Amino acid sequence: MSWERTDTGVPRIPLGEWVESGFDWIKTHLGDFFDAVGGVIVSVTDGLADLLNTPPAVVLTVVLALLAWLVRDWKLALTSLLGLLFVAGVDQWENAMETLALVLVATLAALVVAIPTGIMAARSPRVSRVVRPVMDLMQTMPAFVWLVPVVSLFGINVSGAVVATVIFALPPGVRLTELGIRQVDPEIVEAGQAFGAAPREILRGIQLPLAMPTIMAGVNQVIMLALSMAVIAGLVGGGGLGGEVTKAINSLNIGLGFEAGLSVVVLAVFLDRLTAAFSDRAPRRLTLPLPRRAPRAAQPAAA
Repeated sequence: MSWERTDTGVPRIPLGEWVESGFDWIKTHLGDFFDAVGGVIVSVTDGLADLLNTPPAVVLTVVLALLAWLVRDWKLALTSLLGLLFVAGVDQWENAMETLALVLVATLAALVVAIPTGIMAARSPRVSRVVRPVMDLMQTMPAFVWLVPVVSLFGINVSGAVVATVIFALPPGVRLTELGIRQVDPEIVEAGQAFGAAPREILRGIQLPLAMPTIMAGVNQVIMLALSMAVIAGLVGGGGLGGEVTKAINSLNIGLGFEAGLSVVVLAVFLDRLTAAFSDRAPRRLTLPLPRRAPRAAQPAAA
């Protein structure tokens, strides 16, 4: 076997050809599966976007502001109200709701994978050793590189944008879930074991409640990374505000670029403050059902 040499004289490693052959095999044998998954993603994302766009913008703005007041205070409610009215005022409301739908679907899909993976990594050093380099690869690989194989499998549409966003936003959810559970005081876990609690009861009653603030910080990071991917997702047919920014770049429309960009900022601030408020309100008390002590027997009266 003769090896082609690069300009430096080092034998060329045909990594690109190997990767292309692998993806060609996947498209040939699993093309129908990825078409079905892509169809489901498009249906869910478009359905959620239509749902968010159904009520008038002012009504949904007031509802979201009341939600902010409920979880934090009137200051966050007022800030949210003004920010969301600004989005509607620059005529980017429909695009913002499409972006919000994409972010919510991608975040939910990422958390469905990230939290169980983080729990398994925290409970098993062997799983942690396997997961850690995978997360390093996903987090350090430039986001644009993920677009190439994703578009190859799902095409240029919303499903490709959602999958690329999930890959980009997943690692913080896994890392912070694992970190939160590992930080639980081992003595508290041993106390639960001493009371005869099963591993599942310890996880549900001790580890998850105590790790909830760190897990919610991971949820916040997943949402922020998903939103930061919205503009890049516009390049592969993600639509929404990302599509408007892409359109502004292609036409050198500075005004449209600023309107869409500032709308992304408003969504980011609203979602960040809202998830931070949920994190502060996360339950931290233990819920492990401990056995009740038997009532003390009555002492005999002194003679």
